Amino acid sequence: MIKRKLTKIINIGGVKVGGQEPISVQSMTKTDTKDVDRTVRQIHVLTDTGCEIVRLALVDEEALEAFSEIKKRVKIPLVADIHFDYRIAMGALRAGADCIRINPGNIGTRDKIEKIVYEAKAREIPIRIGINSGSIEKDILKKYGHSTPEAMVASVLRHIEIMEELNFYSLKLSLKSSDVMDTVKAYRLISSKSDYPLHLGITEAGTTLSGTVKSSIGLGILLSEGIGDTIRVSLTAPPEEEVLVGYEILRSLGLRKKGIEIISCPTCGRCKVNLFSLVKEIKEKTNHLEKSLVVAIMGCIVNGPGEAREADLGIACGRGSGVIFRKGEIYKKIKEEEMAEVLLEEILSMAGE
Repeated sequence: MIKRKLTKIINIGGVKVGGQEPISVQSMTKTDTKDVDRTVRQIHVLTDTGCEIVRLALVDEEALEAFSEIKKRVKIPLVADIHFDYRIAMGALRAGADCIRINPGNIGTRDKIEKIVYEAKAREIPIRIGINSGSIEKDILKKYGHSTPEAMVASVLRHIEIMEELNFYSLKLSLKSSDVMDTVKAYRLISSKSDYPLHLGITEAGTTLSGTVKSSIGLGILLSEGIGDTIRVSLTAPPEEEVLVGYEILRSLGLRKKGIEIISCPTCGRCKVNLFSLVKEIKEKTNHLEKSLVVAIMGCIVNGPGEAREADLGIACGRGSGVIFRKGEIYKKIKEEEMAEVLLEEILSMAGE
């Protein structure tokens, strides 16, 4: 059982982050925010996939105007992601953002930060101080030589101090690098120095394969140590894939039990059915389910019956047929061509659909 560090709790549009609240799964839209219809459609897909908080890039006034319209058409909490222009941050707060993210490395001088904080404080909206290794303040870089974990921590501590001087404490922190172990070290350091909730991620992690591996290692290390309150997996892929990977990481560590967990064998020469196709179809058609169920889809009789018997629902396949188990008991024998349909029916039934 992982013992989580007890952090402060903030509220992002009804989703509580921190303390012993469930570790939430976030993503970010990949559309041009100015394209309202496409962005809203993508947010709906993310919502259906189980995403709990969505972030949008606000790059200019036109994107800000679009954000205001988007906010009216979705129910999920929205985080406005702002770089460079403090006026956009203030506009996002007035437009109903549930949280804003600012980057200390490029948001500007203290007077600009103060204006953002006053607006957020008046509206009781939290701020994420989002540090990226590639955009740390020049004086901090000069002190540390380059973007080390210590430099990232120095940057975030500087801005915590500013906000606390302004009596603003509704903060969330992130310290992201594309280097996995630098990220891990930065989060360990800030966790030892601060009790604000932490948003975990490996920035610019890469493709579905490399990004999933990097995120699973980096986030997995930190989460296993009790560090982290909300996560975003960054992939060069559709955003819903980020959500699915995020839940798999949490499920693997026993931190969230939401959704269908599929156990399936890698297959070998003993497998006599098209297991790849079967697993893919079942996974795609059950991603939307919230009920926690373990489903075993096994290709042969070596480990198949045992795994299927231990799962909530399982199938052990033979040549052209398979045996379905429900809650440890043999339920029925079916032909290969029936497997996808029957398994899906049983999953939906057990999930209360």
